[in-house]
Amino acid sequence: MIFPKELKYTKEHEWAKVEDGTVRVGITDFAQKELGDIVYVELPEVGREVKRGEAFITVESVKAASDVYAPVSGKVLEVNRELEQHPEHVNEDPYGKGWMARLELSDPSELEALLSAEAYERLIGEAEAEGEG
Repeated sequence: MIFPKELKYTKEHEWAKVEDGTVRVGITDFAQKELGDIVYVELPEVGREVKRGEAFITVESVKAASDVYAPVSGKVLEVNRELEQHPEHVNEDPYGKGWMARLELSDPSELEALLSAEAYERLIGEAEAEGEG
């Protein structure tokens, strides 16, 4: 599994890429593998205000539907409309073509609550170890 070092992560398996006061959001490589083949992504409305931890995107796969939670509070500036026709981009390239939304960051201090790549990788390792028991 891949965990790019320049990204921040949540315990709910979202990633956040900070870009000049905005945050690009998607789900991690681990999350897309757990979900299986993604068949639909329900994106939020541009202009919507979201709070950190709020479900604002729904991802449907052949296995289940799952919510994507806002890693930070802010306003939705842009969504990846490409996913409406090609939800498989989330499986193929979760950190690139599979990005889901871009938020205008309303509280930069919320970034401090996010995990580093190393901390997220440890979290995944612990979760997988518990699953084997």
